[in-house]
Amino acid sequence: MTAPFRPTRPILTRDVAESGGGLGDLPEWDLTDLYPAPDAKEFKRDMDWLERACGDFATDYEGKLANLDADGMLECVLRYEKIDVIAGRIMSYAGLRYYQNTTDAEIAKFMADAQDKITTFTTPLVFYSLEINRIPDDQIDALFSNKDLARYKPVFDRLRAMRPYQLSDELEKFLHDQSTVGAAAWNRLFDETIAGLSFEMDGETLNIEGTLNFLTDPDRAKRQAAAEELARVFGDNVKLFARVHNTLAKEKEIEDRWRGMPTPQTGRHLSNHVEPEVVEALRNAVVAAYPKLSHRYYELKRKWLGLDVMEVWDRNAPLPMEDPTLVGWEQAKATVLEAYSDFAPEMAAIAEPFFNRGWIDAGVKPGKAPGAFAHPTVTEVHPYVMLNYLGKPRDVMTLAHELGHGVHQVLAAGQGELLSSTPLTLAETASVFGEMLTFRKMLEGAQTQAQRKVMLAGKVEDMINTVVRQIAFYDFECKLHDARQKGELTPDEINALWMSVQGESLGPAFQFMDGYETFWSYIPHFVHSPFYVYAYAFGDGLVNALYAVYEEGGDDFQDKYFEMLKAGGSKHHSELLAPFGLDASDPKFWDKGLSMISGMIDELEAMEA
Repeated sequence: MTAPFRPTRPILTRDVAESGGGLGDLPEWDLTDLYPAPDAKEFKRDMDWLERACGDFATDYEGKLANLDADGMLECVLRYEKIDVIAGRIMSYAGLRYYQNTTDAEIAKFMADAQDKITTFTTPLVFYSLEINRIPDDQIDALFSNKDLARYKPVFDRLRAMRPYQLSDELEKFLHDQSTVGAAAWNRLFDETIAGLSFEMDGETLNIEGTLNFLTDPDRAKRQAAAEELARVFGDNVKLFARVHNTLAKEKEIEDRWRGMPTPQTGRHLSNHVEPEVVEALRNAVVAAYPKLSHRYYELKRKWLGLDVMEVWDRNAPLPMEDPTLVGWEQAKATVLEAYSDFAPEMAAIAEPFFNRGWIDAGVKPGKAPGAFAHPTVTEVHPYVMLNYLGKPRDVMTLAHELGHGVHQVLAAGQGELLSSTPLTLAETASVFGEMLTFRKMLEGAQTQAQRKVMLAGKVEDMINTVVRQIAFYDFECKLHDARQKGELTPDEINALWMSVQGESLGPAFQFMDGYETFWSYIPHFVHSPFYVYAYAFGDGLVNALYAVYEEGGDDFQDKYFEMLKAGGSKHHSELLAPFGLDASDPKFWDKGLSMISGMIDELEAMEA
C-alpha cells in the first residue's frame, strides 16, 4: 500500500545556488491536475472515498482471499489498485507542495496530516499481502489461467518474494500503523533541518544549495571558504545527524531481525528485484576499477589545475579552460529536445508537455528542497519534475536526466498503477540514457579541441560521481549498518567510517581537510532510502552497455528501447535486457560499461600527449 511520499529519484544534491538573472523565465509547477487547492472539494471527496473504500475492502475480503476464484481475485486486485491510485494522488499532491517549500509550517502540517489519515485508513488493508502469501503456490498458479488476472502475476511474485520474511498479521498492522512516527518522522526531521541550515559566505546568509554551489566556483579561495563553512555547520549539527542515522539504522536492524532478513541490504535487493550476487558483482567491478577510473582522472585534473595535491574543494572545480557562460532555460530546453528528437521524434513529443503544461519546477527558491527528481504521481495523471536550475552545463544534463525519468514514467503508465513502477535498478535507465543522448549532442557541437576536452572531462566527472562515488556511498552504508548492529555509534565513529571509503575511492591525488569527515551528514539517500545508491551505478553501467549496442547500429533498437520502457515493472531485468543481448548477471557486463568511462579518460590522456 502507499508509503510516505517519496520522489522516484531520492533527492540528489547537485551544485546549485540562489536563482540569478539571465536564465529566462523558469517554469513552476501547476499542481491543479492533481487538485485545484488544498481546501478543494475534490481533495475532501477523495479523502472521504478512500476512508470508505478501505473499510469496505477489508469487510469484503479479510479472511476470504484463499477462497476466491480467478474472477473474484481479479475484482479484488482491481479494487486494491483503485485504492492505490487515490492514496497515491493525495500523497503526491501533499508531497509535491511540501518539496516546493519544506520550511512552511502549514504546508508541512498539511502533508503530515494527509499521511496520518492515509496510514490510518489503509491499516485495515495489511491483511491483503499477508493472506495472499499464505495461499499455496499451486492454488495461486491455477488462478492465472484467467488471462486478465495473469497480467498481474509480477505483482503477486513480488509480494510472495517477501513470504520468508513475513510477520504475524498483528505485527504487520502495528508496523504499518506506527510508520508515521517512525522512519517517516525522522525523514521529515532530516529534511527540515537540512532546509533550515544557514551558511555565511561573503557576508551573505545562504542555504545549503547556495553554499554547495561555491564548490564549483572558479575562485579556489571561494571553494575553500565554502567547504570550510559547510564543515563548520555540519560539525555544529553532527550530533543531531548522528542521532537520525543511529535511530533509523537501529529501527531497520530491529525490523530486519524480526523478519529474519539475512543482511541489511536484503530488503533493498528484494524491492529492486535484483539478486544479491548481481549487486556484489557490480560493486566488486567498480571497486576494482577505482585505479583506472577515479584515480587516473583526478591525477589528470590535478595537473590541469596546477596543484601539487588536490583538496576536497577541488573535486568539482571547473577546469581552467572552461567557459563560464550560463545556459539559458530556452537553450537548455532546445538542446535536450533536439537530442531526444534525433534519437526518436516520439521521445521528444513525450517530453514537450513537461515544458509548457506546468510539469517542471525549475527555479531555486527559499525553502525549496535541494537537488532534482522526477515523481510519477499516479498513472491517471502525469509525472512532475523538480530541478534547481542555475544554467550550468551540468544543470542541462540534470534536465535531460529528469526528463528521461519523466518519459519513462509516461510510457510505463499504460501498465496501470500496480505494474508501472520500475525497480530502482532499472529506474535510472531512461534518465541516464537521455543524459547520454544530450551529452553526445553537445559533444558533436564542440567547436574546438578545448571545448571537447572540457565536455569530455565534465562527462567523466559526472560518471565518476554516478558510479564510483555512489558505490563508495554504498560501502559506507554497509559499514554503517554493520557497525550499528554492535551498538550506538558516536559521531566520530560515523566520521571514521565515512573517511574509510573516501581515500580508497578518490585516490592519491587528494588530501582531506579537517571537517570533511562530517560530509556524510547531508546526503539524503542514506536517510530516505537505505542502500538506494547502488541503483545509480547499476543504471549507469547498464546504460553504457546499452549505448554501446545502440552505437553498433540496428534499425530496431529504438523499438526495443521503447518496449523496454513501456514494460515498467512488469518484467525482470533479465527479460528486459535479453532483446539487446545483455545479461547483468555476467561480471563482464559491468566491465563493458566501465570501459566506456575508461575510454573517455584514454581520450583525455591522449590530448595531453
